[in-house]
Amino acid sequence: MRKVRVHRNCSFFTVPQTKAMKIKSVNLETVCGVTSRLPQNRMLEIAFAGRSNVGKSSLINALMNRKNYAKTSSRPGKTQTINFYNINDAFYFVDLPGYGYAKAAPELIKKWGRMIERYLKDSRVLRLVFLLVDIRHKPNANDIQMYDWCVEYGFHPIIIATKEDKVKRSEKQKRLREIEETLGVVEGTPVIPFSSVTKSGREEIFEYIDMVYEDFGKDILRELEQGFEK
Repeated sequence: MRKVRVHRNCSFFTVPQTKAMKIKSVNLETVCGVTSRLPQNRMLEIAFAGRSNVGKSSLINALMNRKNYAKTSSRPGKTQTINFYNINDAFYFVDLPGYGYAKAAPELIKKWGRMIERYLKDSRVLRLVFLLVDIRHKPNANDIQMYDWCVEYGFHPIIIATKEDKVKRSEKQKRLREIEETLGVVEGTPVIPFSSVTKSGREEIFEYIDMVYEDFGKDILRELEQGFEK
């Protein structure tokens, strides 16, 4: 059992060991480019951020239990939009543009950054951010900036260390500590090793999704109760 806080509007939670929820339906509902207006969704949003080629699409596919619904590519910088996946008509997975793609035009990189920052600032239903980093490499300046942005806008990102299958078991804890120390994470922040090959870490990630989904439902009930009182 672990206690964690993921958003300034959330209480501290004890995270139980539970079976992962079943994904019954998936729909790519909205795609937003740099000039697009962000949707005013009313269902819970759960965002995934990370630099180009970190394995973000592979993680989302593993969570959705779909082979290639979120398009994967060996070419960095493939995701250049904010993609909203409607899950079970209950909440959204939000795939943010991969950052740090060196070959992209500098002005485009700035636009991606502003788009991500605008989303973090303006979404009223975003409650959880997963920040992905490659377990094989020390987080770079872009990763640190992304983490700091999340904290600035009231989020405590849960860190997912991708490509776990590519490091020796004896090196794993050392790599995880390096990630924690480099990002300067808030004490108690989960750092979850994940492999898209073995699917290790998938159920632990779903524990946090379940937790936030349940709390978001309580927020809606409180809002309804306050409306009736008025």
